[in-house]
Amino acid sequence: MAQTWYRQYGKRTLDLSVSVPLLVLLSPMLLGVAVLVRWKLGSPVVFVQQRPGRHGRSFRLMKFRTMTDARDHDGQLLPDDLRMTAFGRFLRASSLDELPELWNVVRGEMSLVGPRPLLERYLPLYTAEQMRRHDVRPGITGWAQINGRNRSRWDDRLALDVWYVDHVSLRRDLKILFVTVIKVVRRDDISADGCATMPAFTGSETRRAA
Repeated sequence: MAQTWYRQYGKRTLDLSVSVPLLVLLSPMLLGVAVLVRWKLGSPVVFVQQRPGRHGRSFRLMKFRTMTDARDHDGQLLPDDLRMTAFGRFLRASSLDELPELWNVVRGEMSLVGPRPLLERYLPLYTAEQMRRHDVRPGITGWAQINGRNRSRWDDRLALDVWYVDHVSLRRDLKILFVTVIKVVRRDDISADGCATMPAFTGSETRRAA
C-alpha cells in the first residue's frame, strides 16, 4: 500500500520538493557553467535531444554540452572521444552537465531517480523485459548508476533498471540519491574502458546469442 501511494503521489512530491529549491540555489552555478561552456565550446550552450520517457513517450532532454562539433572531411561528426575536450570531461566527471535536467524534473518529464533516458534508436533493440524500464519516469540518477554506472555491461545495466521498476520506494530513492552524491564526489564509474562515455547498445546479448 505504501509503495503504491509513493509511486502515484509521493515520488512526484519528492521530485518537486528537491528540484525546485535546487534550481533556485544552484542558479549562480548554472549561469557560471553556461558562461564557461559558451566560452570554451561555443553555442548552443545547452545540448537538447529527443529521448524516450515514461511509456516510451518522447521528450526533450536538456544537458550542458560537453563536446565540440568537429567533423571529418565528409562533414560527418567525429567519434565522441575525439570531440570530448578536457573541459567536457570535467563537466561529465563532476556531473555538472546534468544540472539542466532539473528543469526536465520540474516539467514532469523526468524524476530525480529512475532509469536513465537512453537514445530513441535503442527502443527497437530492447527485449520485452528490458522495455519495462519505461514503466516509470526516467531519472537523473538511478539504481544502475550507483551499481556500476557506465562500467556495467548493457544487459546488467538494463536488468538493474527493471529491478528498480519493481522495487520503487521512498527509502530506496533516498538511498540512491545519497550514494549518488558520494559517487559524484569520488567520480566513480564515469566511463567504460576505452570509451568517452559508454559503447552504443546493439541489442541484448541473450537475443544476439539466440
